[in-house]
Amino acid sequence: MGITFTTAKISNPRRARGRALEIEFLIDTGAIYSVVPGSIARAVGLEKLECEEFTLADGTHRAYDVAEAFFELGDRRGTSKVVFGPANVTPLLGALTLESLGLMVNPVTREILPMRLFLASSRSRRKR
Repeated sequence: MGITFTTAKISNPRRARGRALEIEFLIDTGAIYSVVPGSIARAVGLEKLECEEFTLADGTHRAYDVAEAFFELGDRRGTSKVVFGPANVTPLLGALTLESLGLMVNPVTREILPMRLFLASSRSRRKR
């Protein structure tokens, strides 16, 4: 299994002219939320929505603030939840962010690719 990094911009979705920072993210398809150091989250003006408890790799539990951020990766843009991680955390781009941008990671080549999007339609039922 390989490691994939990408560069993306992160900003506050509620401030049209707010500060955006370009960050190198480790893509972690096993992580649900994206993660950035709390100092970066505060620097772009993200506002805490809630506090969630997470289980860390060593089995301990820790609560972290969670906000919504605006992500820009190439020509893709969208919002997703992001965790205010500790100062030494490697920024992670999680599964929800990838999905909200309509992107996926090819498991063999580790390339970031557009998702094949499907739209289901409901069929009208016949009256008997």
